[in-house]
Amino acid sequence: MFKIGDLAVYPAQGVGVIEAIETKEIMGSEHLFYIMKILGNSMTIMIPTDSAKSVGLREVISEEEIPRVYEILNDKDVSIDKQTWNKRYKEYLEKIKTGSAFEVARVLRDLFMLKYDKDLSFGERKMMDIAKGLLIKEISIATHDEEVKIEQSINAIFPVH
Repeated sequence: MFKIGDLAVYPAQGVGVIEAIETKEIMGSEHLFYIMKILGNSMTIMIPTDSAKSVGLREVISEEEIPRVYEILNDKDVSIDKQTWNKRYKEYLEKIKTGSAFEVARVLRDLFMLKYDKDLSFGERKMMDIAKGLLIKEISIATHDEEVKIEQSINAIFPVH
């Protein structure tokens, strides 16, 4: 159970703050909702408290978990699936929708690796930006570091050539 003011991660949207917990009447019965404002884009989301866990709402990763994210990003010994871009895109989208920082890191790493071999499709470039943004925001909040510093650390793993 989150409290007002808590930070949480909503899958595919990123880190947000629980601004309120409200009761709403829906089809004759009352339900409790978290009112969450996403930090990256100021979008407001209503999440039923009784299904928050099943939709993937979770706490921001701990500082102890961050090295694992960087381990995934640094693991270049992976084979990238050579299937069509739209099949890859669907798989990456599913990983991002899990809300797991580790899955998001895998998507970012795989797209960066793929980018070395060939040009990414527009959708893949957009997804890479989304994955990178989600990780930067969450790591920045978990470490209390500036986003620009986190972005530099991620960029250092994948030098442009």
